[in-house]
Amino acid sequence: MIYIVLGVIAVLALVVVSMYNGLVKARNLVKEAFSTMDVFMKKRYDLIPNLVETVKGYASHEKETLDAVISARNKAVSANTPEGQLQAEGELNQVMSRLFALTESYPDLKANTNFLDLQNQVKEMETEIAQSRRYYNATARDYNNMTETFPSLVVANLFGFKQYPMFEITNEVERENVRIQF
Repeated sequence: MIYIVLGVIAVLALVVVSMYNGLVKARNLVKEAFSTMDVFMKKRYDLIPNLVETVKGYASHEKETLDAVISARNKAVSANTPEGQLQAEGELNQVMSRLFALTESYPDLKANTNFLDLQNQVKEMETEIAQSRRYYNATARDYNNMTETFPSLVVANLFGFKQYPMFEITNEVERENVRIQF
């Protein structure tokens, strides 16, 4: 009888250890995915001041929009939590769409090779960011599912595993299509 009890305890211990290790692996995948997304976003942050400076030469009286872009970029750079980063990114996306919409009024700017090169770099970076966001959301979804489903829910609560936020568009304005023609 004692061997049966010890066997059941050993099996339960193995199940708990296995679930714990699975949660740790899933959490590390989420952290890796966020880090990858963060690298691409930082590259974009580095491009934004160059883009703004190029636009400034043509649209000097559009100071409010240009200042908003730099302000949103700085806020995104200084965000130090995933939630803060996600919110700041939403704001940055919104003002970047205003910046590109602004360029419609300046035909010389649309023909400037520096601007076109920077715009293409930002476009490529946006593609990379979008792909990394999808990967982050997929890993966060899988991890969050593990923390919410039984029996791993018990292990997650026992060891303090917390959910990760999904990268979502939170502002209705951001959901609207921005029409940009170059």
